[in-house]
Amino acid sequence: MVRIIPMASTIRPSLSSLATTRFGGGISMVNSSKRFNSLHFGSTVGSQSQHFGLKGCKFFRQEGNNKQATTIVSMTQGSTATTQENALEWVKTDQRRMLHVVYRVGDLDRTIKFYTECLGMKLLRKRDIPEERYTNAFLGYGPEDSHFVIELTYNYGVDKYDIGSAFGHFGIAVDDVAKTVDLIKAKGGTVTREPGPVKGGKSIIAFVEDPDGYKFELIERGPTPEPLCQVMLRVGDLDRSITFYEKAFGMELLRRRDNPEYKYTIAMMGYGPEDKSAVLELTYNYGVTEYDKGNAYAQIAIGTDDVYKTAEAVKLFGGKITREPGPLPGISTKITACLDPDGWKTVFVDNIDFVKELE
Repeated sequence: MVRIIPMASTIRPSLSSLATTRFGGGISMVNSSKRFNSLHFGSTVGSQSQHFGLKGCKFFRQEGNNKQATTIVSMTQGSTATTQENALEWVKTDQRRMLHVVYRVGDLDRTIKFYTECLGMKLLRKRDIPEERYTNAFLGYGPEDSHFVIELTYNYGVDKYDIGSAFGHFGIAVDDVAKTVDLIKAKGGTVTREPGPVKGGKSIIAFVEDPDGYKFELIERGPTPEPLCQVMLRVGDLDRSITFYEKAFGMELLRRRDNPEYKYTIAMMGYGPEDKSAVLELTYNYGVTEYDKGNAYAQIAIGTDDVYKTAEAVKLFGGKITREPGPLPGISTKITACLDPDGWKTVFVDNIDFVKELE
């Protein structure tokens, strides 16, 4: 059902361990506004200049002199703009690829069985860490160094998680949606939407649920090198999210579609065309600005040439760094973790370090 075309990757990254193992609870919300005053920016411009080629600025305190105070603010704003320009230029040239999506399940063997038998995935590898009381399994439609894959996490003794209302679904491109649905039904799978045209469009889709309640959208599409093709997340301000992912993550807005009849708008963001690469589908439901994220979904991992520059760019464009860039203990893979304006977590992984892990 799912035909795969081997595809050589020019990037060849995707992190296996990531310390994505035991993310508990929900993710806190973050304010996307950037507040720069002269003292704050003066303290950070030095570190940013190491990555984006700026010269450090000296600020002098002048009490009772409004003219000089205004000059200092102007210098700060100018330095901020210059730093953002350099960051934007670098982000566009960084070699980035969506590596894998991480989430938690209550019965690893049951989930692996469903994904391999019903969805046609392959179990790429499995890893047990008894001292930390968790097990990981990596599944997908091709090798991790060239494909977007799933990383499942099972925490010992935890058999159920709350998916919440913010996470949407995963997307899988198949040759024939109806045949895939028939197979899933024969294997005892749950079909929540029968095959048919998408609302407001012509694409043939269907929806199924895995044993933990995660939804998968089956999308009828011709042969593709990346069958695991979408991760859908709900956001509270679509324009804000698009701007953030374009500037901080270097993604391209592939398309945007408004469906006023059904009161939602979607934006497809990614590093390549939808028919050849995995993309992020952001959904805005009219009038809904906040969602419950639950504790089931964890994050997406993205490859980068430099986690330090990436962290600085994320900070400059309104993201929140939750793990400062640097090597992971024990394996030396460099990562950094951040939250977007809605609190969705992403981990950036050093491309070269990741390739070494796979070896």
